[in-house]
Amino acid sequence: MLELVNLTKYYPTPMGRHYVFRDLTFKFPEDASIGLMGRNGAGKSTLMRIIAGVEVPNRGCVRTDKTMSWRVGLGGGFQGSLSSRDNVRFVCRLFSASPEQTREKVRFVEEFAEIGKFFDLPMKTLSSGMRGRVTFGLSLAFEFDYYLIDEGMAAGDPIFRKKAQAAFQAHVAKGKLILVSHNPKDIQNMCDVVVILEDGQATLYHDVKEGLELYQNMQQKRQQFAKVQGT
Repeated sequence: MLELVNLTKYYPTPMGRHYVFRDLTFKFPEDASIGLMGRNGAGKSTLMRIIAGVEVPNRGCVRTDKTMSWRVGLGGGFQGSLSSRDNVRFVCRLFSASPEQTREKVRFVEEFAEIGKFFDLPMKTLSSGMRGRVTFGLSLAFEFDYYLIDEGMAAGDPIFRKKAQAAFQAHVAKGKLILVSHNPKDIQNMCDVVVILEDGQATLYHDVKEGLELYQNMQQKRQQFAKVQGT
């Protein structure tokens, strides 16, 4: 079970409250990997942070009996002054991993990320792509019911992207994912349904192709409108 109940989220601005969601109630389908789509500013990353427990709504709640990964993407969540190795060790302690399990997970993340000597440098000195690789690898070192991926597939070159997709396809055999991506191929290859966020509402499409076509049509209309406004 994963559902949003009267979810309201706003941020204060000099012009008053900016509402991302207002009393949003939505139930995600069971046993499905979800492609979460929407224009920039529609609330995709905000919703991912709320589901992950990184942010709290102003009102309402997320109800779930599933385990959620941290939000995997090009950002972080790591301690910047620590190395990737030390950050991985710290997460292992949070999950009560034994010394042997910790060594195995550190080795796995180091090999998966393929960033060489940078694995032992402070994370704040790494590029966003390198941090994304480490975050991605760390998420694969643990098992969750849902993996929350925010543009994480964009990390690295095409070879790494292919490797990441293959690794995740193996993982989603046991779990599911919620994937935020502007890349239709990622959504088509890895998701069972599409959820489009628009004007603070969520719409479910069980047919992935239909959802992608609708989203692309919406994007084209916005671009055409922007061109007209610019003339």
